Amino acid sequence: MTFDNMSGWVKIAGLGPGDAALVTPEVMAALAEATDVVGYIPYVARIAPRPGLTLHPSDNRVELDRAGHALQMAAAGGRVVVVSSGDPGVFAMASAVFEALEAHPEYADVPIAVLPGITAMLAAAARAGAPLGHDFCAINLSDNLKPFDLVLRRVRLAAEGDFAMGFYNPRSASRPHQFGQVLAALREAGAGPRLITFARAVSTPEERLLTVTVDQATEDMADMRTVVLVGNSATRRVGNYVYTPRSA
Repeated sequence: MTFDNMSGWVKIAGLGPGDAALVTPEVMAALAEATDVVGYIPYVARIAPRPGLTLHPSDNRVELDRAGHALQMAAAGGRVVVVSSGDPGVFAMASAVFEALEAHPEYADVPIAVLPGITAMLAAAARAGAPLGHDFCAINLSDNLKPFDLVLRRVRLAAEGDFAMGFYNPRSASRPHQFGQVLAALREAGAGPRLITFARAVSTPEERLLTVTVDQATEDMADMRTVVLVGNSATRRVGNYVYTPRSA
């Protein structure tokens, strides 16, 4: 896709897990060219105001409206960066933009690029060692966009398949007890002895890591700033680190 700075475009950018040093140069260059930035309120708050740039923060439950607004501004000549934390393709805004494009074919000629970022799961895994060193899957535990029964089914199947797992959005004030059901599902699937790492606010001053077994884990070890990493049956400790052998 060719981008002409004199015409409009949309770039969907990942701001990384928190530390500004983990934002890629490609994303920084896009932000420097942008006329508009749209995204969830706390992510837009990470963008420094400057002349010629308009910030468009919005609530986290209006993703399709936000994406449609970005396409509309780009069609009118705006250089629009849609921001997410982590990587925009991982439980974030890239899918929403393409869903909005499907609903609005009049924007088919708007150039769109997805700019990768460092997602929280990979940042957390790097801090812990290499718990995702072999086959793994990522599961969003929130039931905002899918039934919780489906969440539990995917967790059980991943455990039965002996995948390592990365869990996003494990626990919130509106659903404080669902993570306990996830832990119970892991135990029922035979994953009780596996290592589980709670990685909170990785790459920020509030960073905290805790590794226990699934049998030892409790639901209050996680909140919405926590990424949870569950090892497979071969995941183990070496010194202060957790890793999964590539032969597992």
